[in-house]
Amino acid sequence: MSNSADTPEGPGRTTRWRPVRLLTLAVFALAGLIFVTSFNTARGTNLRTDASLLRLSDLIEERSHKNAGLDEAAAALRSQVDSLAARDDGSTRAEDEKLAALEAAAGTTEISGSGLTVTLNDAPPDARAAPGYPEPQANDLVIHQQDLQAVVNALWQGGAEGIRVMDQRLISTSAVRCVGNTLILQGRVYSPPYKITAVGDRGRLSRALADSPAIRNYQLYVKAYGLGWKVDEHRAVTLPGYAGTVDLHHATPAG
Repeated sequence: MSNSADTPEGPGRTTRWRPVRLLTLAVFALAGLIFVTSFNTARGTNLRTDASLLRLSDLIEERSHKNAGLDEAAAALRSQVDSLAARDDGSTRAEDEKLAALEAAAGTTEISGSGLTVTLNDAPPDARAAPGYPEPQANDLVIHQQDLQAVVNALWQGGAEGIRVMDQRLISTSAVRCVGNTLILQGRVYSPPYKITAVGDRGRLSRALADSPAIRNYQLYVKAYGLGWKVDEHRAVTLPGYAGTVDLHHATPAG
């Protein structure tokens, strides 16, 4: 062992790190980083629980209720604006009739008449394949976006004067979208069973449903795995006007 007198001193001295020592320091640094990251992520909770998913579900439900309240407030304000405009405007009767027709076509006013309701539902939890069909996969047992779109498209094709999905009236900018097994429509979230109601000639609407290739394909899954399908006819049904915003956020020129 050398003493201080034996140790070289001077400006030319450099510290040399051995590769093994560098590797050891790197391993400890990485372990510390992993520990800190894990602690900040878990905060002492079980990482395998579904707590984060439950919080996300609660947030979606909260936003859905909030959007429903905003829709109601917007509808009330629109009604007040319409009343003031009708009282103060100087339009002619012909202009008022033209405006009323445009509002009806846009889906912002209430509509009544004969019609029908189509109900779609997931298969029962214990669903098994009917004889002659393969055992179902998970996707075979739930309602998909294309199923809802097929019904809506068929009803429009059958001359529907207006359509309501669940408790919301469809307009030209409405988008029927599904995320997982839930429907997201105009900022609100719904779970099955899904109800689609149309006002129009019941015979034409029924024929349009029967003639749709997409719905005929859906009927195969109804027969094979028990997906829900029900059609109820109405002599008289009323659809409320669309209550949300009608502002366009994105548009693309046609042609």
